[in-house]
Amino acid sequence: MTTQLSASGDEQRPIRDLDELTELFRAAEKPASRFLIGAEAEKFAVVERTGAPIDYEHGVARVFASLEAFGWTPERETHDGPVISLRRGPASVTLEPGAQLELSGAAFADLHAVSSELDAHYAELAPVSEALGLSWLSVGFHPLATQAELPWVPKKRYGVMREYLPTRGRAAHDMMRRTATVQANFDFSSEEDALRKLMVSLRLSPLVHALTANAPFSERRVSPSKSLRGDVWLHMDPARSGLIAPLWRLERPTYRDYAEWALDAGMFLFKRGERVLKNTGQTFRAFLANGFEGERATLEDWRLHLNTLFPEARLKNTLEVRACDAQSRELTRAVPALFTGILYDERALAEAEQLSKHFELASLEAARPSLVKDALAARVGAEPVAPLAEKLVDIALGGLERRARKDANGEDERRLLAPLAALTEHGKCPADVMLEGLTPGQTLALDDVISRVKL
Repeated sequence: MTTQLSASGDEQRPIRDLDELTELFRAAEKPASRFLIGAEAEKFAVVERTGAPIDYEHGVARVFASLEAFGWTPERETHDGPVISLRRGPASVTLEPGAQLELSGAAFADLHAVSSELDAHYAELAPVSEALGLSWLSVGFHPLATQAELPWVPKKRYGVMREYLPTRGRAAHDMMRRTATVQANFDFSSEEDALRKLMVSLRLSPLVHALTANAPFSERRVSPSKSLRGDVWLHMDPARSGLIAPLWRLERPTYRDYAEWALDAGMFLFKRGERVLKNTGQTFRAFLANGFEGERATLEDWRLHLNTLFPEARLKNTLEVRACDAQSRELTRAVPALFTGILYDERALAEAEQLSKHFELASLEAARPSLVKDALAARVGAEPVAPLAEKLVDIALGGLERRARKDANGEDERRLLAPLAALTEHGKCPADVMLEGLTPGQTLALDDVISRVKL
């Protein structure tokens, strides 16, 4: 689901009132009968023979050129700049800073269509992958490359992030270039519905991350942690990531409460035509009050700012859930299936909301290092996580069953969650399967690593 927030002409005028900040959310509200689902899936490309990551000039550019044959249109930041993304209708193919390739899919009414879109994407990548000898690795942390071996994608925002984010967290460059995720996007019908779904997603995100942990390798070595990606996110800019602590204190958070949190996160940049103005560290609240180099904050700037916030779940023109490591081809589909079952069925949402009340912010924050390291073997306080994860998956399965959206073979959407449900039933996360027979600190042969994480 393409979640890039586009600007209208009216949004290029200065913001006149704080209430305008919440209109972006109100304008996205829709009746439940029109709710859609979108998926975003990232992956790493390496030369299979050597394990070397692809660079922009000789790798990414050729992959993009190949995809143009399937109707994808190249996009640039400036008229004569490098291609940084592709678009086909409402879908896009974009690049993360270390050349991770992301499909940001279209929005569909059911998970069967989401699954078909993923199949089509993999099929379109097949010819160029064979021609270049590439393997696609779908795992939460790059299992082979060092920081020095990875490229920097020539996107202006990434250049600013490269300089600024390390001042706010030691794992910034790893986040940018060595992590990959699968995300899902959902609609909401009202302010109450949006914030209810947001808070359930935030409260459950550490549990969801534990049951989908899939990042146990670094530079061909077995890590003690089942999700190195999760560990990276524990050392990121706290003002723009994490669980949005200010909202937990409120009985009924509002759009304005979310906007107030976003106002206090540091900015990266804003644009005026093709000009990019770097204002790193200035909060949007300060930009709104004081401007920057004679420019005043606009709704277009606000939209861009919302796209630079990275909590475990966030509001834009959709609710985006962001807690999961990149997954195998089969399990990639399970992530949107899990959240669809929870968020798009009223009974399931109520049950998930009740389950989420197990978690107080302080105890959850204290448990997060253990959750990313040990996954379903961890505890929150004295409570084991595995039974809670199994309960959450059961809630989602119930929601999908009641949705009763069937494919051409008469199967409902539970088929897409079934592989993750089977793992969770046995107290395992995806990393547990990849780690069978291995020990922490063990160094693996190149082909062994690739075979375990290949898409």
